[in-house]
Amino acid sequence: MTIEYTIPGMHVREHRIIVPLDWARPDAGQIEVFARELVDPARRAEELPLLVYLQGGPGGKSPRPTSTDGWLGAALKRFRVILFDQRGTGRSTRVTAATVRSLTERDAAAHLMHFRADSIVRDLEHLRRSVFGGVRWRTLGQSYGGFITLSYLSTAPEGLAACYIAGGLAGLDATAEETYRRTYPRVAAKTRRFYERYERDRARIAAVADRLDATDTRLPDGDRLTVRRLQTLGIDLGMGRGAERLHWLFEEAFEGESPEAGLSDTFLAQVMTRTSYDDNPLFAVMQESIYGQDAAPTAWAAERERTRHPQFDPAARPLCFTGEMMYPWMFDEIRSLRPFRAAVDGLAAWQENSPLYDAERLAANEVPLVAAVYDDDMYIDSGLSRGTLDRLGNATAWITNEFEHDGLHGPVVAERLFTLMDDRGGAR
Repeated sequence: MTIEYTIPGMHVREHRIIVPLDWARPDAGQIEVFARELVDPARRAEELPLLVYLQGGPGGKSPRPTSTDGWLGAALKRFRVILFDQRGTGRSTRVTAATVRSLTERDAAAHLMHFRADSIVRDLEHLRRSVFGGVRWRTLGQSYGGFITLSYLSTAPEGLAACYIAGGLAGLDATAEETYRRTYPRVAAKTRRFYERYERDRARIAAVADRLDATDTRLPDGDRLTVRRLQTLGIDLGMGRGAERLHWLFEEAFEGESPEAGLSDTFLAQVMTRTSYDDNPLFAVMQESIYGQDAAPTAWAAERERTRHPQFDPAARPLCFTGEMMYPWMFDEIRSLRPFRAAVDGLAAWQENSPLYDAERLAANEVPLVAAVYDDDMYIDSGLSRGTLDRLGNATAWITNEFEHDGLHGPVVAERLFTLMDDRGGAR
């Protein structure tokens, strides 16, 4: 049954379909995937081109629309927009602690391997054919959504009319080790710039870290707040207003002006929220697996690479934040991630990674693609993105340092990509 309703600025239609858990073995169980279709209410009867939004992540559900701001408003002027909850997230069949708790390490890892980009592409193709009549659609990939786009072009380009990517051109051959080898220096640079902008925060943040070293400080959910967990707040430094959010967080770190007053309840509550994964455990669980493309296990690459960068030592001052890296200790120290410890150990040891990209097919690509590459991107190295562009057929890039990784959230990047595609002749 299709459900329809109207919210301010958007008419909504909801779709649910059944897909195999394992596309290679359709009889091995089923899951459900969910998509929300949006259209300008005044144009609901029109045959508009379809644009499916590929959410960042991994493990990210589609945005829940509340207004027609940013990229969505720009898209609704031209398209019927499909917001797709990737398998394992949102209103699609979710992966939860209960999902993996009863499985062995090997079985849990094998289950999670069905939630990578290759399976997501199969789900999208089934949705396109079964719900939307097989019409070629466009994709707009934000961050990890760009990774999915490259997988889509590698396996089912016949379903695509055009592709837009914002901050998500993965290195086609980049291992997890190479990815983190390139991004650790970028995180260190973002931290340095943060302290240059907010000079007084050096001492304040050092005082917070020193207190955590000296005391058993508990978050509201009972987890101990360690210095290394505090460092993970730096994941926000790659976003447009991330430095400001971090600054205002530490402004209220202490109960009074003096560190001797102790850490404030406000600060601890916010740190708990920002460093927990209750709503999206798959983001942490699947993070390194998105770089697994050969027989070599990822083997906790971020943790191994961290040892080569002593400035990230929790004892170093000024304290250097970390970025989009996941570490084995997180699955011991963070309540919402503890049930996944055996599963992620299994993923880290996995040696049967199927290729996510087909380099030959991408080189011969005929689907028009335009991409925004953020030159200072903290999460996806722009050098790797440029290398992919050199090997990708029919692709055009807009390379800029005007935006951080979340540049698509405003209206400018989307409008620029749509116009760039039009100027190149439009979709096929």
